Amino acid sequence: MQHVDIAIVGGGIVGLTLAAALKDSELNIAIIDKSPCYQVLADRPTARVSAINQANIKALQQFDVWPHLHQDRANSYTAMHVWDKDSFGDIHFSCDEMGSDTLGVIVENQALVNALAQAVEAQSNVQLVTAGIDRVLAGPNQTMLMLDNDDVLSCRLLVGADGANSFVRKQAGLPITFKDYEHTAIVANIKTDEPHNNVARQAFTPTGPLALLPMAEPNVCSIVWSQTPEQASALMALDDDAFCHALTAASNSVLGTIALETERSAFPLTMRYARQWAKDGVVLVGDAAHTIHPLAGQGANLGMQDALALAESLSSLSAAGKDIGLYKHLRSYERSRKTEATKMIAAMDGFKFLFDGNDPLKKLVRGIGLSATDKLTTIKNAFVSHAMGL
Repeated sequence: MQHVDIAIVGGGIVGLTLAAALKDSELNIAIIDKSPCYQVLADRPTARVSAINQANIKALQQFDVWPHLHQDRANSYTAMHVWDKDSFGDIHFSCDEMGSDTLGVIVENQALVNALAQAVEAQSNVQLVTAGIDRVLAGPNQTMLMLDNDDVLSCRLLVGADGANSFVRKQAGLPITFKDYEHTAIVANIKTDEPHNNVARQAFTPTGPLALLPMAEPNVCSIVWSQTPEQASALMALDDDAFCHALTAASNSVLGTIALETERSAFPLTMRYARQWAKDGVVLVGDAAHTIHPLAGQGANLGMQDALALAESLSSLSAAGKDIGLYKHLRSYERSRKTEATKMIAAMDGFKFLFDGNDPLKKLVRGIGLSATDKLTTIKNAFVSHAMGL
């Protein structure tokens, strides 16, 4: 049997970010995942991407992760254009207005996981364990993990970074609240006639938002098209040409005609929020604690900020000689991050309500709001600063 201070279940972006952020601590860490964290990238970029904000980019640079990132699988975006379809309301954001070179980076998820895994593997205080977990035995001072490779691992703190259907959360009995957003997200990569010019675009349509995220190639974007389940089913049933025609129309042809680069996939969107994020010996981060609507592209950023906040708390506790597994020592992390998650969930609910449907009064409010905000530099810059994580 092997003992570590921290066992992180989940070798994705959030779990690996937590380990990277603890590289200068005295804590011994095991990252446990059924699959190897590092995966050979496909010949062409996949459609599963994230928009990483400036705050998290700076953290990844600080942890020596950024040099490991395949630059052809990441692309900086320098501007944003948001508009309400069939309305006069729109708004433009530019990095020049913020005195910055970029607003953020669109990165293929697996490329970022690979970069994190390479950086973490070089840490003397981390080991990567490729195995599943058969049983969790929680004791007063440590937790025993019975792995499916017949190994046994004990830890003082078990971290659930294992996604929306978290095994750790379920084993710990941490309660969760959830709500169906009544949207299904369609994701794919597309090729466009016109170059995207490193502009992230979002159109609010009556049946849901459409995001066009600029990839490294000048005429390739990743889309996240959130629609009502009925509309999403109808779109998924179309052949490729008909789907691209519908997509071109929904985007007001801002990038010309569209062709598919990858197959389409669809998944339902659900808000989840753990009512308790920690207890003695267990703590949650990322999607294990919360999932939000992707309309603002903040899900990955929110999870990474959880990881950074938890790392800071655990480093301080360790340096002070305090028990990192006691719930009373994890409460400050839980309180601060629950507050941020609650704010983000409320904001997404507000946006979804305001931009849903074709109600004339809501369309008027949206149009006036977007147009006015576009002209009010102070308010607009506050929006951009928040989106950048600053």
